[in-house]
Amino acid sequence: MEATVRTADPWRDTDVLDKRAARFAQGVTGLVALAGAVFGWPLAWALMSAQLLLGLTVGRRFCLPCLAYFLLIQPRYGEGPLEDSRPPRLANAIGFVFLGGAAALWWQGAEAAAIAVGGLVAFLALLSASTGFCAGCEIYRLSARLRGISPRHRDRIDPADLPGLDGGPAHVEFTHPLCADCREWEQRLAAQPEPLLTVDVRERPDLARKYGIAVVPTVFAVGPDGSVLDRLA
Repeated sequence: MEATVRTADPWRDTDVLDKRAARFAQGVTGLVALAGAVFGWPLAWALMSAQLLLGLTVGRRFCLPCLAYFLLIQPRYGEGPLEDSRPPRLANAIGFVFLGGAAALWWQGAEAAAIAVGGLVAFLALLSASTGFCAGCEIYRLSARLRGISPRHRDRIDPADLPGLDGGPAHVEFTHPLCADCREWEQRLAAQPEPLLTVDVRERPDLARKYGIAVVPTVFAVGPDGSVLDRLA
């Protein structure tokens, strides 16, 4: 029996991810990468790289660490906080490239370089598993901040897209109903005098695409004419 009721189905609600699932998967990746570096097992890197690729392309049901977490661990200990799944996906894509590269380097005779690359993956993955700091996720979030909203609408949100924007400043949050961080921002902004206008990216993917929203929550302070005054999250 499950310890708690899931708010997100791990197989269908793939736009969000249990944060503990991400850390568990990073731990598995780190241990396999470390074993490859310590014992000189390029096959371990190649197999882990292939496993990451399967998870990225075919889905979580073909990801062995995902199956172990969602079928064995989560039912026992409950669902952790949910986050946008795109940053961890980029981290996995980077792991796939680097571990595959480490195996290729080893088989081409560049063993020292292979160990260095495999060791780097092991360090970063185990760091993420133990502390929650995910370098690949931070790269994704940094790129999202640098991109902001799309170049075509970089400094302005069209008031026609937000009926509640009626002549005064407001906060605009691009959110997702299963996003724990989004709810925290909503509680924080509820105490502010400016109204909070929320855009559910699952219901309005057209607006998410229009404004280039790369991660939720994304929160803007906007003026009466829709001009973006500040990015809060």
